[in-house]
Amino acid sequence: MATYYQPYQGKIIRHITYRQFDFDRSFADTATSINYFGTNILNHLHTRSRSWVIRNNMFVHEGMPLNANTIADNERYLRSLNFIRDARILVRPVAANSDSVDLLVITKDLFSLTGEIHDLSTTKQYISVSDVNFLGLGQSISGAIVNDKNRKPNVGTDLKYTKYNLFNSFTSLGVEYTDVGHNIYTHQQNEHGFYINADRPLFSQYASYYWSLHLSDVESEPNYGTFSVDDSTFYKYHYKMFDATFGYNIGAVKSRYSTKIPLRKVISLRYYNYDFLQSPQQFYDRYVEMLNGRQALLAQFTLFKQQFYKTNYVLGFGTTEDIPYGFNISFTSGWYKLKDLSRPYVGVDANRYLYSNKGDIAQFFLRTGGYFKGGLQDATVLLGSSFYSRLLLWNNVKIRQFMRLSYTGQFSTFAAEPLRINNAFGLENFRQDSVQGNQRLTLRSQTIFFGPGKVFGFAYAPFLTGDLSYLKATQKSIDHSPFYYSIGGGLRVRNENLVFGTIELKGVFLPRKIAGENRFKIGISTNLRFRYNSSYVSPPALLEYNGDVSNDIF
Repeated sequence: MATYYQPYQGKIIRHITYRQFDFDRSFADTATSINYFGTNILNHLHTRSRSWVIRNNMFVHEGMPLNANTIADNERYLRSLNFIRDARILVRPVAANSDSVDLLVITKDLFSLTGEIHDLSTTKQYISVSDVNFLGLGQSISGAIVNDKNRKPNVGTDLKYTKYNLFNSFTSLGVEYTDVGHNIYTHQQNEHGFYINADRPLFSQYASYYWSLHLSDVESEPNYGTFSVDDSTFYKYHYKMFDATFGYNIGAVKSRYSTKIPLRKVISLRYYNYDFLQSPQQFYDRYVEMLNGRQALLAQFTLFKQQFYKTNYVLGFGTTEDIPYGFNISFTSGWYKLKDLSRPYVGVDANRYLYSNKGDIAQFFLRTGGYFKGGLQDATVLLGSSFYSRLLLWNNVKIRQFMRLSYTGQFSTFAAEPLRINNAFGLENFRQDSVQGNQRLTLRSQTIFFGPGKVFGFAYAPFLTGDLSYLKATQKSIDHSPFYYSIGGGLRVRNENLVFGTIELKGVFLPRKIAGENRFKIGISTNLRFRYNSSYVSPPALLEYNGDVSNDIF
């Protein structure tokens, strides 16, 4: 990605100019407008990003010597902003023998206004509206309202505001209030909460530090059923959360003008406390992490040597995607307490990213961790590999093949949650959480066909999918047969000029009959986000083996 800038390494950046384009402009030919049904209406609703908003998200400035890797980092960072579809930083030589260059920064907006309508029936209605770049000022607002006759009170709301890059510090600050949050256990909309989130990521490998602070006060209320806290189907909880992280990038400033990609070393410290003032009585004698008080003090040492390669048609429909290559390995240790169970913890999270000259993409991953109390307890190993084939062409159809093979094993189990297959390391669209085990082996395959042309600005991609899992059952599992599999397919559509996510129509068939699980499933999902984590460093965390919330794995 930095190759384009290397001939200008060390030259002084004389001037930086900015050009912003609306969502309806072609990035390949900015003189050409993208016209389809409704474009004129959307244009009247859209406000272009202000030039100073883009300028404030630059960490390359006039008067600095040009560093190829820093500019490549800055271009990628601009593309990662929620309201930017694509970005380029172009070099304009001043003269043949000049020691200076000019930069041209080009960005293209997303149409930032979006909304959703769910459950539009006679008994329940859900409507939400959001703008991720309100007034073009680099700020997000959103609001949702629920009207449910089976709920007391019938009407509930969710309000959220986020300011990106507060005071040019690369820190995002967000506040949210909701009384229609989803219950941790039942997923009913009876959770009331107030949240404050501040995040400054390691936005560049040359940034000196990163930090985050998250605060919340969350409580479930009996808005459904008998509307009583004594209802056995109501899971009452109330907790306050404090979560703070700080990380320091050793030697970042000294290597800022190096022509080589150095080995980065980052030390991080994190403390969090989920203080449960009240836990569900249904779990008073069990160690259930998400429904009990817990706190941790974790230290992490991260080594990474990583760049990003620009490509497309991996998770998107043609927009520029930044694929990591290199390696990233983190060593974590510290102390963790769940209810009255207090133990030291150690863990490793290692990733190797490969990108071939022909466009094949691969990731090898290893996660392992465990606790110590009178010996090793709750040890887990998760390892595997993900693979995206090179982009294949057949009659104007672009094809990618995706495969992931993963193995997970638990040892010396004491209080850890069992392995399940209703997550990224199991079967897609499998919902049953009573299928449990202590060893899991899963092969996932998906073939994606990106169709030619667009319909009203929407690109489309039919796909076929198949999953096979082996799960060594525990005594608590409802099904003791070890093999589970599913086959299916569907259609994804997306207009990548809109901030609204992918729409997916999907059908899945489970050949085996499993208690509590439908064998045939057909559904439509909206506003899906297919995006991997492009951050260099994640906060210290315990091993995650029943999911991939941070999107560290392809």
